Amino acid sequence: MAMEAKAAGGGHARFAYRLRVSSTACAALEAEWDRCRWLWNECVAKSKQVGAWNKTRPEGAEKQTCGPVQLAAMLTEARARIPWLREGACVPQQQLIRDFGRSRAKALKDIRARLPMRQRAGMPKYKKKREALLTLEYTKRGFRLKDGRLHLAGGAVVRVVWSRDLPKPPSSVRVYRDSTGAWYASFVVPTVPEDLPATGRVIGIDWGVTVLAKSSMARKAADAAFGATKAALAEMARKHGRAVHLVHPAHTTMDCAQCGARTKHALPLSERTYACTACGAVSPRDKNSARVMSPSYRWEVPPGPGWSSPRLVLIV
Repeated sequence: MAMEAKAAGGGHARFAYRLRVSSTACAALEAEWDRCRWLWNECVAKSKQVGAWNKTRPEGAEKQTCGPVQLAAMLTEARARIPWLREGACVPQQQLIRDFGRSRAKALKDIRARLPMRQRAGMPKYKKKREALLTLEYTKRGFRLKDGRLHLAGGAVVRVVWSRDLPKPPSSVRVYRDSTGAWYASFVVPTVPEDLPATGRVIGIDWGVTVLAKSSMARKAADAAFGATKAALAEMARKHGRAVHLVHPAHTTMDCAQCGARTKHALPLSERTYACTACGAVSPRDKNSARVMSPSYRWEVPPGPGWSSPRLVLIV
């Protein structure tokens, strides 16, 4: 059974399907993973070597780098030197080099930004044979679909359980095996917009229930759940032609929806009627706040750096 399509960014989505893998294909994929895992560990060793050199290099010595260019050169040299590595397909190996480069660049970016340790991605680590799960990435030139089967670079052929059709030709595929031993293929395809008819209505969601989380672990769990829900709302809105506005809760109960004046003191929760001292407008507190939060009153706050700070979400 196919999993739900997951957002992959840039107007693309992932469609995952079960695979029926023969013993021959399983042996080929495991051998390919052994080569990729060895290559990943070589990249980690290279990164550690470069980091140690830059910390202890003599004065005046040139600083070394471990970017995509250096890693690609290392792969070319290793394939020319090691026949066992050359027997494998170059596509998953090159993709692994790119993934390692992105992971290392993200870790260095977090270090330069001086993020707290709990928020940092962390440098790439060694992949142990008994712990790392098999995962192979193939770009468009590394696979093809023919007669319902998935043909991978290197000669492996697996049967896909097509529980539903792909909306468009895939641009890449990830073949992986989970902890239970089940095989999957996750295809990346361009998303197909499914705009819904306009209704002229607006729905608001208040995330203020975070105050019920008393412990730090509970707050972290609540933040993670709300973040995942917000991301899902943004993806569904983009898919169906809706706009998502993130509204910061500050002053939403203090501003007047008629003239924009702000009260000097926050209203107590027991006071359910808003009365503006500037223009004299009187309205129920919740209705006044709803008008203040409407997109026609406030500017749109796009999802971005302040994604977790807004407490209120409006879907238009």
